[in-house]
Amino acid sequence: MKMVTKRQAQVGDLLMQTIAELILRRVKDPRVEGITITGVDVSMDLKVAHVFFCMLNSERKVQAKEGLDSAAGFIRHELGKNLHLKKIPELTFLYDASFDYGTKIDHLIDELEKDDSTDS
Repeated sequence: MKMVTKRQAQVGDLLMQTIAELILRRVKDPRVEGITITGVDVSMDLKVAHVFFCMLNSERKVQAKEGLDSAAGFIRHELGKNLHLKKIPELTFLYDASFDYGTKIDHLIDELEKDDSTDS
Protein backbone atom coordinates (compact mmCIF):
# COMPACT_ATOMS: atom_id res chain seq x y z
CA MET A 1 0.00 0.00 0.00
CA LYS A 2 1.46 3.33 -1.01
CA MET A 3 1.59 6.26 1.36
CA VAL A 4 -0.06 9.46 0.23
CA THR A 5 0.99 12.68 1.89
CA LYS A 6 -1.50 15.34 2.88
CA ARG A 7 -0.04 17.63 0.20
CA GLN A 8 -0.45 14.97 -2.50
CA ALA A 9 -4.08 14.47 -1.50
CA GLN A 10 -4.77 18.23 -1.47
CA VAL A 11 -3.16 18.79 -4.88
CA GLY A 12 -4.98 15.73 -6.28
CA ASP A 13 -8.35 16.99 -5.07
CA LEU A 14 -7.69 20.47 -6.41
CA LEU A 15 -6.61 19.09 -9.79
CA MET A 16 -9.63 16.79 -9.95
CA GLN A 17 -12.12 19.62 -9.37
CA THR A 18 -10.39 22.02 -11.73
CA ILE A 19 -9.84 19.50 -14.55
CA ALA A 20 -13.48 18.36 -14.33
CA GLU A 21 -14.63 21.97 -14.58
CA LEU A 22 -12.30 22.67 -17.53
CA ILE A 23 -13.48 19.59 -19.44
CA LEU A 24 -17.11 20.48 -18.84
CA ARG A 25 -16.88 24.18 -19.72
CA ARG A 26 -13.77 24.92 -21.77
CA VAL A 27 -12.66 21.84 -23.75
CA LYS A 28 -14.57 21.90 -27.03
CA ASP A 29 -13.53 18.45 -28.31
CA PRO A 30 -16.69 16.31 -28.82
CA ARG A 31 -14.71 13.17 -27.90
CA VAL A 32 -14.63 14.27 -24.24
CA GLU A 33 -18.38 14.83 -23.85
CA GLY A 34 -19.90 12.82 -21.03
CA ILE A 35 -16.62 12.17 -19.24
CA THR A 36 -16.50 12.13 -15.45
CA ILE A 37 -13.19 12.62 -13.65
CA THR A 38 -13.16 10.02 -10.87
CA GLY A 39 -9.82 10.73 -9.24
CA VAL A 40 -6.30 12.08 -9.53
CA ASP A 41 -3.19 10.40 -8.14
CA VAL A 42 -0.23 12.74 -7.80
CA SER A 43 3.37 11.52 -7.52
CA MET A 44 5.41 12.23 -4.37
CA ASP A 45 7.35 15.02 -6.13
CA LEU A 46 4.08 16.47 -7.54
CA LYS A 47 5.50 16.33 -11.09
CA VAL A 48 3.12 13.70 -12.50
CA ALA A 49 -0.65 13.36 -12.12
CA HIS A 50 -2.60 10.28 -13.21
CA VAL A 51 -6.12 11.49 -14.01
CA PHE A 52 -8.78 8.76 -13.95
CA PHE A 53 -11.97 9.11 -15.97
CA CYS A 54 -15.08 7.10 -16.76
CA MET A 55 -18.09 7.50 -19.00
CA LEU A 56 -21.48 5.89 -19.51
CA ASN A 57 -20.70 4.79 -23.06
CA SER A 58 -17.55 2.77 -22.39
CA GLU A 59 -17.29 1.79 -26.07
CA ARG A 60 -16.05 5.35 -26.70
CA LYS A 61 -13.26 5.18 -24.11
CA VAL A 62 -10.45 5.01 -26.71
CA GLN A 63 -11.73 8.12 -28.50
CA ALA A 64 -12.29 9.85 -25.16
CA LYS A 65 -8.70 9.15 -24.09
CA GLU A 66 -7.44 10.49 -27.43
CA GLY A 67 -9.51 13.64 -26.89
CA LEU A 68 -8.14 14.07 -23.37
CA ASP A 69 -4.56 13.47 -24.52
CA SER A 70 -5.11 16.03 -27.26
CA ALA A 71 -6.44 18.58 -24.74
CA ALA A 72 -3.74 17.89 -22.11
CA GLY A 73 -1.60 20.87 -23.14
CA PHE A 74 -4.57 23.24 -23.01
CA ILE A 75 -5.67 21.83 -19.65
CA ARG A 76 -2.15 22.23 -18.18
CA HIS A 77 -1.99 25.80 -19.47
CA GLU A 78 -5.34 26.63 -17.86
CA LEU A 79 -4.29 24.92 -14.61
CA GLY A 80 -1.19 27.12 -14.59
CA LYS A 81 -3.32 30.25 -14.95
CA ASN A 82 -5.88 29.22 -12.31
CA LEU A 83 -3.92 27.38 -9.62
CA HIS A 84 -1.19 28.67 -7.34
CA LEU A 85 1.27 25.82 -7.72
CA LYS A 86 5.01 26.13 -8.33
CA LYS A 87 4.87 23.57 -11.11
CA ILE A 88 1.87 22.08 -12.88
CA PRO A 89 2.22 18.29 -13.10
CA GLU A 90 2.37 16.36 -16.36
CA LEU A 91 -1.08 14.86 -16.96
CA THR A 92 -1.65 11.22 -17.86
CA PHE A 93 -5.24 10.16 -18.52
CA LEU A 94 -6.34 6.63 -17.62
CA TYR A 95 -9.72 4.95 -18.02
CA ASP A 96 -11.26 3.94 -14.67
CA ALA A 97 -12.78 0.51 -15.26
CA SER A 98 -14.12 0.17 -11.71
CA PHE A 99 -17.50 1.59 -12.76
CA ASP A 100 -17.77 -0.97 -15.58
CA TYR A 101 -16.99 -3.69 -13.05
CA GLY A 102 -19.66 -2.36 -10.67
CA THR A 103 -22.23 -2.24 -13.47
CA LYS A 104 -21.38 -5.82 -14.42
CA ILE A 105 -21.83 -6.96 -10.80
CA ASP A 106 -25.19 -5.13 -10.58
CA HIS A 107 -26.32 -6.81 -13.78
CA LEU A 108 -25.32 -10.26 -12.46
CA ILE A 109 -27.18 -9.64 -9.19
CA ASP A 110 -30.28 -8.55 -11.12
CA GLU A 111 -30.09 -11.76 -13.20
CA LEU A 112 -29.80 -13.88 -10.05
CA GLU A 113 -32.78 -12.13 -8.47
CA LYS A 114 -34.79 -12.62 -11.67
CA ASP A 115 -33.91 -16.34 -11.70
CA ASP A 116 -34.91 -16.66 -8.01
CA SER A 117 -38.29 -15.01 -8.60
CA THR A 118 -39.10 -17.32 -11.55
CA ASP A 119 -38.15 -20.42 -9.49
CA SER A 120 -40.63 -19.55 -6.71
